[in-house]
Amino acid sequence: MRGGLSVERIPVAGPWITEKEIRYATDAATHGWYARAGEYPARFERAFADYVGRRFAVALPSCTSAIHLALRGLGVGPGDEVIVPDSTWIATAAPISYVGATPVFADVDPVTWCLSAQSIEQCLTPRTRAIIPVDLYGGMPDYAALLALADARGVPVIEDAAEAVGSEFHGRRAGSFGAASVFSFHGSKTLTTGEGGMLVTDDEALHRRVLVLRDHGRQPGDKLFFNTEVGYKYKMSPVQAALGLAQVERMGELLARKREIFGGYRDGLAGCPGVSLNAEPPGTLNSYWMVTAVFAPETGLTCTRAMAVLDAAGIDSRPFFHPLSSLPAYAGQPQAVAARARNRIAYDLSPRAINLPSALCLTREQVARVCAVVKDLLAQAG
Repeated sequence: MRGGLSVERIPVAGPWITEKEIRYATDAATHGWYARAGEYPARFERAFADYVGRRFAVALPSCTSAIHLALRGLGVGPGDEVIVPDSTWIATAAPISYVGATPVFADVDPVTWCLSAQSIEQCLTPRTRAIIPVDLYGGMPDYAALLALADARGVPVIEDAAEAVGSEFHGRRAGSFGAASVFSFHGSKTLTTGEGGMLVTDDEALHRRVLVLRDHGRQPGDKLFFNTEVGYKYKMSPVQAALGLAQVERMGELLARKREIFGGYRDGLAGCPGVSLNAEPPGTLNSYWMVTAVFAPETGLTCTRAMAVLDAAGIDSRPFFHPLSSLPAYAGQPQAVAARARNRIAYDLSPRAINLPSALCLTREQVARVCAVVKDLLAQAG
């Protein structure tokens, strides 16, 4: 309540659904059975592959399952190491444990908050079998330098573009880098199917291997239920795919809305000392999945304090990702202990950064309201 009036709470994330999505999903629910059961998944896969600029796409239940299949498809297993950024959601690293390999937590770039070639180089060993850079919050790492290093060492790259549909690096869209790329379509993402994910690749052999692994070890087109190995049940339903197809066809306006929301924050906080937002280095286009504010050290502001103030004002927010190596899930693991001593930037960013409301439904007035609270917070800190 404010002044005796109820103020609508501002959400941190959420989709933009139109009649088009409803129409496609209704058609899939009504007709997506029998001979038409695979129609919407196939259309979604083709449309998405075309959008990101890949030859093949495989619709899946999550981005986590996509990383799992990519690792299995590349033959990563026990005794191997896989480099991931310390600043990311645990879903990037968890599938490494699924296949029996060891996650190695590398530091991030202070500007993009993504893996850099330098941070990777510090973590490479003869046991390194893959690198998983993350396009964090819609930002992009320097893929030219990153891929040059990986190629020179013969280490495949799996691009985790879960948060970056629509972003670009020097004219190439997120999802077009490395041996394979993966996406999330969680309800919080720019393009959503409610839950869901996608693996995209240009490698036909990897594509065929993933198709077998995702369907309980059945060869594509198998009619005899004759499993050649133990695999997984990783498929997307026709209704989800129909929703995703409509969203792909609307990617232009979804991306424009995300950038408009970021523009509101940029303008609303312009000239405000003590806070900086997501970077967009020359040659990149940031889709700004999550608008992120980093408070300068001299302000003394923490993520915890900022979240509490925003919450009291009826505004939802999220913390910047805790370093993976700081999580109880990895407590005591040698790689986590080493990362805590090494990854200065990841540990410096996390306590003083926050994700501001970035839902696609936000109005200009709501963005202005958030900016006002942030500015008041900074003024009090000063």
